Amino acid sequence: MAASEKIDLLIYGPVRPILETGFPDSFTVHKAETRADLEKLPADVLGRIKGVAVTYHTVKTDAEVMALLPKLEIVASFGVGYDHVAAAHAGKNNIIVTNTPDVLTEEVADVAMGLLIATLREFITADQYVRSGEWTKQNYPLSKGSLRDRKVGMVGMGRIGQAIARRLDASLVPVVYHSRNPAAGVAYQHYPNLIEMAKAVDTLIVIVPGGAGTNKMINAEVLKALGPRGVVVNVARGSVVDEQALIAALKSGDILAAGLDVFEKEPSVPAELTALQNVLVLPHIGSASIVTRNAMDQLVVDNIKSWFAGKAPLTPVAETPVKGR
Repeated sequence: MAASEKIDLLIYGPVRPILETGFPDSFTVHKAETRADLEKLPADVLGRIKGVAVTYHTVKTDAEVMALLPKLEIVASFGVGYDHVAAAHAGKNNIIVTNTPDVLTEEVADVAMGLLIATLREFITADQYVRSGEWTKQNYPLSKGSLRDRKVGMVGMGRIGQAIARRLDASLVPVVYHSRNPAAGVAYQHYPNLIEMAKAVDTLIVIVPGGAGTNKMINAEVLKALGPRGVVVNVARGSVVDEQALIAALKSGDILAAGLDVFEKEPSVPAELTALQNVLVLPHIGSASIVTRNAMDQLVVDNIKSWFAGKAPLTPVAETPVKGR
C-alpha cells in the first residue's frame, strides 16, 4: 500500500505500548495527549484522520473535537464507561463509537469487593497501627464494620454489577439492586426507587455509567436514607456521588464510612475527604492491573483494525451505527 493510501489514525490521550505499536504499516499514527496538542496538529493532518483511539476517560472527545476531524469514522474508547465521548452526537453523524467491556469486568469486581471489605474492617488504619508500633502497647480496637451483618444494595446491575453480586453471594451477603429497569436474567430483588432501596439496606455499591442521567444520584437524601450504619462504595464515576454531600454525611455520622476508587475531579481529591478517617481512597485502580489494562488496550486496537478491514466493530456502544464499512 502506498503511503498516500495509508489510514490516518490519532492516539488521543496518554500513549501506551500496545496502542503505539499495535497498528500495521497500513496506518499512519498521530499523537495528541491533550486538547491543546490536538489543536496544534496541522489542518491537513486533522483533515485526513479517520480513526481516533481515546486512551483515558479524562480526555474529552466531544462534538467540537469531532468537528475538527471531518473524515472521522470511528472513535475507539478505552474503558467500559464512555461518558467522555459524545456518543449520541457521533451516532447522528454516522461515526462509530466503541468501548472495552467484558475484559475488565472481573478485575473491577475484585476491587469493589476488596474495597468493601477493607473499608468495613479498617485495613488501612490497622496497617498503620502495626507500622506505628501501637500494637506492641495494646491490641487494635474492634472494627465498627463487618461483612457478616450487611445487606448490599447494588446501584446498577450490568456486567460488573452482576460480577460483584456473585462475589457477595459467595460471601453469604444478601443482595438487592436498583436500576431504571429490571436486569434480564437477574433473580435479585429489583427496586425501581433508589431511596426505598437505600432504606432497606445498609451498604451501597455504585456501578452505573457516568453522564447527565446519573450525575449526583447518590445525594444527601439517599445518604440520609441509608442511615448511620451505612457504607458507600463507588467504583463507577466520581460524578455519580455528590462529593460534598458525602463529606457532610461522613462528618456528621449520617453514614458510617465510604470506600472510593473514583472522584469528581480526578486526580484532585478534596482535602476535606482525605482528612477523614472513615473513608478509604484509591487512585482509580479498578481495572489497573497490567494484564487487564493490556487487554483493554488490545481491544481498542482490535476495534479499529476490524472497522478498517471492512468488518463490524467488535464492541460498539448502543448509540452508534454498527454496520461495517
